Amino acid sequence: MYPLTLKCLALIFLLSISLFFSRFGTCDARSIAENKSSGTFNVRDYGAKGDGKSDDTEAFEDAWNEACKVAASTLLVPSGSTFLVGPVSFLGNECKENIVFQLDGKIIAPTGSSAWGSGLLQWIEVKSLKGITIKGKGIIDGRGSVWWNNSPDMEQLGTKMPGTKPTALRFYGSNGVTVSGITIQNSPQTHLKFDNCISIQVFDFTTSSPGDSPNTDGIHLQNSQDVVIYRSTLACGDDCISIQTGCSNIYIHDVDCGPGHGISIGGLGKDNTKACVSNITVRDVTMHETMNGVRIKSWQGGSGSVNHVMFSNIQVSEVANPIVIDQYYCDGGGCHNETSAVAVSNINYINIKGTYTKEPVRFACSDSLPCTGISLSTIELKPATDQANVPFCWEAHGELKTKTLPPIQCLKTGKLTRATTQANNDAC
Repeated sequence: MYPLTLKCLALIFLLSISLFFSRFGTCDARSIAENKSSGTFNVRDYGAKGDGKSDDTEAFEDAWNEACKVAASTLLVPSGSTFLVGPVSFLGNECKENIVFQLDGKIIAPTGSSAWGSGLLQWIEVKSLKGITIKGKGIIDGRGSVWWNNSPDMEQLGTKMPGTKPTALRFYGSNGVTVSGITIQNSPQTHLKFDNCISIQVFDFTTSSPGDSPNTDGIHLQNSQDVVIYRSTLACGDDCISIQTGCSNIYIHDVDCGPGHGISIGGLGKDNTKACVSNITVRDVTMHETMNGVRIKSWQGGSGSVNHVMFSNIQVSEVANPIVIDQYYCDGGGCHNETSAVAVSNINYINIKGTYTKEPVRFACSDSLPCTGISLSTIELKPATDQANVPFCWEAHGELKTKTLPPIQCLKTGKLTRATTQANNDAC
């Protein structure tokens, strides 16, 4: 028997390597085929490493493109791994309905400025889908501190982040949206945003960012209708829930808010725009150490209306301003007095109790278009310290259905005698 030559040994080695990778590729293809038949598309099968360092964006896009073709399919982000994903869009286009995004692992955002270009409005975008669900026990981590703490040192190193900070997760133009179970933390800006969406459910949802993180709203609603938000815990650096123009039929209950700026309707009417908000219910909510409790805010010069709002069973603890209507809202200064305003009417406050640190009630309404139909019942607000302040009212008209603590003597309870002058075409 003759000894093997080096050439033969090399040939055998190459054949072995080829056979190994052939089997690996066959296995990978078989796994993807099995996914298609089961309706579950695991991002790992499309090349996602899940090591927290490798860029898994393309793998997520590829998995989505396949899941998108199958009705009621599931895109799976498995537990036990951390996936680094850059700015990405999950677009409906020709997608089938009722797709589930099963988030059990962790998704983290890139922290280098090169990934964001000149700035983006959102990190993860979900657009033009019908029946889309994102659920699971997983985490979306925006690693926002690199945005909040832009320093001169970072700028000198060429790593300064863009001025436009992205929302972590944004839904746009979708119908039948459900978000449940997941956590979004440390978003560069807003955590969860719905824009031009219909029929939304958010429950068992958590946001977590420091109280001093700028503009990090928990949930932001705009031009969206038929929304239910419940059983959620929202900690952030801005409004726990922000309700903007074009929103109606919003039902919020059993929510814990703090730190943050409370639950707000507005600011509405900025830059002389028309704003329309109606049929809002906020009940069974706890707020602790927030800047505001339940607030309606609008800019001078706007038009439109906010009406039929109920705030009930609100428990506040060391909240600076538990009850606020502010038609003179001005963020950043430089605002001018204007006669036009967003009309505020039929606002009901029921069973709001707890402690405040600054001002218990503030109704600052428009001179030309006073607030009307304010109703208060079972209001018990006590100072958290020895410093007690009285409620403030300006052009606020309504009814005290029970005695209040402190007494709200500044509310005008008689009939509004002078006519308002806002044009009919400003009505919603």
